[in-house]
Amino acid sequence: MDVSAKHNINVLGVEDGPTLMLVHGFGCDQNLWRLVVNQLESEFRLILIDLVGSGLSDPAAWDATKYSSLSGYAADILDIVNKLDLRDVVYVGHSVSAMIGALATITDPSRFAKLVLLTPSPRYIDDGDYRGGFSKADIDELLESLEQNYLGWSRALAPVIMGNPDRPELADELGDTFCKADPEHARVFAGTTFLSDNRADLAQIPPPTLIIECAQDAIAPREVGAYVHGQIPHSQLVTLAATGHCPHLSAPEATASAIAGFARST
Repeated sequence: MDVSAKHNINVLGVEDGPTLMLVHGFGCDQNLWRLVVNQLESEFRLILIDLVGSGLSDPAAWDATKYSSLSGYAADILDIVNKLDLRDVVYVGHSVSAMIGALATITDPSRFAKLVLLTPSPRYIDDGDYRGGFSKADIDELLESLEQNYLGWSRALAPVIMGNPDRPELADELGDTFCKADPEHARVFAGTTFLSDNRADLAQIPPPTLIIECAQDAIAPREVGAYVHGQIPHSQLVTLAATGHCPHLSAPEATASAIAGFARST
């Protein structure tokens, strides 16, 4: 299967500029990067993709077994960088795709120069002294609700994820994007996302890493950002004066500035 069609790959920006690969989170698609793209495309070569099961990816590529693990998505990232012969990639992953990128760089660090983790979480469920932000009962209820009524779940959860209640249009857009997804694909991806535990992988991440968190985030609270920073060698932590889990929509200028500054640094 052609990798470009499989992932609806679009290449924008400066052809000979540093390469940024922007990878969306659960329930999203590449269109949600557009405000950040507007800030970055004059300086960088931008690779935009849709993960299999999301956006305009090829529905024929879906494999419930493969994508029941984040390693399945990480394998796709490596397939993309190899088939497009991308080198010195600055991988930018939002939410669960932060951990997908982490796994890809651990498996084959040769193609990646840097890693940007935008509102990441290695584990969403609290565990002993580790605070992920949710109890096991919370996640079980979330997944059960999704199973019973995906469209209703999407509309109810989008405002929680987005935050910024004074800007309801942001939650509306996120909810619209959720609702476009195939419910069967979304159910698998939700389980893969919210039940994952990648804490043990953090110390193995090889490239220099930037962690971007928001001052208030119901999905990945500040304790998570501090934990990720403490576990990843050669990492930096930036806290945006922003609210919610999707600062590329709610605070695109600050998000783009943090990404660009890190990508330029030596």
